[in-house]
Formats: sequence, structure tokens, C-alpha cells
Amino acid sequence: MPIKPSQVFALLRQKRDDFKQFDVEAMRLVQQYRSALERSSQASSEVLAEQLQRAIASNPGATILEPFEALPNWVLPANLRWQNRQESLAWVRDRLTGIATFAVDGSQIFPSKDWSIPVALVQIGWFENLHLPSGQYTKDIALDVMTPAELKANNSGEPVDRRVNMRRFEMETERLVRYMEEKAHCEECLVFFDGALIASFADTFDGETRDFYVRCLLNLLRTSEACRVPLVGYIDTSYARDLTLMLQRLHQLPEAQAVHDAQLFHWNMVWGDRTPLFLSQRSGILSEYQEQAHQIAFTYLKTTHDGYPARLEIPLWVYEAGWLDRVMDWVRGEVIIGSGYPYVIETADQTAVLQSSDRQMFLRILQDWAEQENLNLRLSRKMVSKVRRR
Repeated sequence: MPIKPSQVFALLRQKRDDFKQFDVEAMRLVQQYRSALERSSQASSEVLAEQLQRAIASNPGATILEPFEALPNWVLPANLRWQNRQESLAWVRDRLTGIATFAVDGSQIFPSKDWSIPVALVQIGWFENLHLPSGQYTKDIALDVMTPAELKANNSGEPVDRRVNMRRFEMETERLVRYMEEKAHCEECLVFFDGALIASFADTFDGETRDFYVRCLLNLLRTSEACRVPLVGYIDTSYARDLTLMLQRLHQLPEAQAVHDAQLFHWNMVWGDRTPLFLSQRSGILSEYQEQAHQIAFTYLKTTHDGYPARLEIPLWVYEAGWLDRVMDWVRGEVIIGSGYPYVIETADQTAVLQSSDRQMFLRILQDWAEQENLNLRLSRKMVSKVRRR
């Protein structure tokens, strides 16, 4: 049965002081870090470089790549204002016509304890928009069925969801790599990776799993550089703390795990603005990126009027090749089309997503195939009951 709103409200009122205390403390720290950011943005490049050099031994978090003099609060204004959506779309046509954008996303059906045989389904979908007046695009999917051996399941009850997630990640990155190889040396295309190029999420995993994610992302980064195809890791809601750590080191600020980079820029940006480009000097898994360990740059881009800026992670070679400004305009164009989120990523997600009806179809196909092959596939009474009710 549904939750009872009255009980939820009663509990929230009962625990209001806890939430209030957290909010007050968090805002106090955010203000400290914003003040530090303002002071750093007023320093000269030489002074900041000297200060960062002293901080390097204690993990500086990030270093700044682009000139930032005359950029209060490290905000680079885009100066993009339109009277209506038609004007903004005209700007998009001017920037994106003939530019191919590409993204991949994935979905999965995890193994279930309700099935006697461990099996999973992984699906990826991709979308390429050529941004031509003809409206030409490419959209397709690819599937993989994971067997008990691939899931490394000793019995049907063993938790194997991580292996499914790994296979999905592998399929997504492999498809992006294949596209970049097909588009080698294309100066009019942009590849979006839906997520971070720095796999800090894998820091706490075991060594084998961590190495797997690093290999996938190294393949992506190396292919982008070798094929000279721009790549953007797009993180809509980022809790990264590279700049927060840099400011902490520079100004001896208190530790603030609840403060993240996007919070520091939110109030000083309007739509389309971005920060200068920074080079990530993050500790942890980035040290395992071999020659790419110091080749991932990032910026924060304001993509909505009221939300925090999105984080964009970009291979350093894109900046060194002088392509950063046009790539940023291509990203802005995709965000305009998608009304706040890159349309190409959004469409890839819609292409890849598996609905509950897909799950039921997969189960029926699995049952029919198991009967043909005389495999002992049994469903729990709970599963049979769910299927009957739905």
C-alpha cells in the first residue's frame, strides 16, 4: 500500500532540528569556500601558480589551464541572451548544422532469485544526430545475454549485479570507441560519454574490478586522442571536489566533505557561462591511468537557469588543439535542443531503456527457449504471482 503522507510529515517535523543544523553548517562552509574562490580569482596567474606549486606535495586537487585574469569568481561569461526559443534555435543551427553528435546509453535486466538459472540481459542504445536540414540520424540497439559462467554465479542466489553493470559499461565504451575509429580525424563530430571519465566511483572496488573500469576508460581516452575525435564526459549532477580541495590547500580551510565544486559557482553564473578549464590532479584511481593520468581536464557549464552547473570532463588534447571553444558551443547547442540536458544523450537513453514489458517478454522467451532445450528453468511462486497480477 502507498505511504501515508501524514506519517512522513510528522517524522520530518520531529527531526527538523537535525536537518536545520546540517543545512546551517553546510551553508557556513560553502560561504567560506566561496570567499576563498573569490580571493584566488583576484590573484595573478603567477601568484596562483606559485601557491599551487607549494601545494603539490599535499595533493592540490586541480590546476588551472586557461588564463583567468579579469574573471571574477572564475566565471567566463557566455553573453548569450535571446528573446525567445526561436532565436536560441537559430543560434544552434548556426553552430551545429553539419556537426555529428553521438552518444550511447545502456539498460539491463538483472538476474533474479525468482529464476532457477542465473541469467541477465544487457542492452545498449546509441544515437547519432547529423544536424542536417534533412533531419538525418541513426538510432539502434545491441544486446547481450549473460550466462551463469559470465556472471560467475555459483548458485542462483549469489549477488552478481556488479558483473552486469560491468558488462553494460564495457558495451557502452566499446561502442563509443568503434564510432570514434569510424570517424577518425573528423573535425565536425562530438562524442558524449554519459558520466565521468575519472572513475572515482570504482576507488572502493576490489583490484580486479577497479582495473576493469580503468581499462575501459583508458581505451576511450586513447582512442579519442589517436583518432582526434573530441570526447566529453557529461555529468549533470556532480559531487566532484577537485576545486574544493584546491581551495582548501591554498587557504588552509577546514575539511568540508559536504561542499562540492558545483556549489561554489552556482550563484555567480547565468545560462551558458562556464569556468576556465582546469586539469584534474585528483588522488586515488587517477594515478592508475598511466600516460592519461594528467590528461583529463574539466570545466563547469551552466546548463539551466536555476540548477547547479554541469561538469564536463574533456581530454587535454582537445584544449591543446585549440578546439575547446567550438566544442563548448556544440555542447551548449545540444543542451538547448534538449531543454537543459544534451538531446543526444537523452535520446540514447530513451533508445536503450528496458521497460517492464521488455522484462516480461524476456522472461517468456527464456521460458520457451528453456523448454525447447530441456533446461530446468523454474519460477518462484512469487514471480508467478507477480506475472499473473500484472
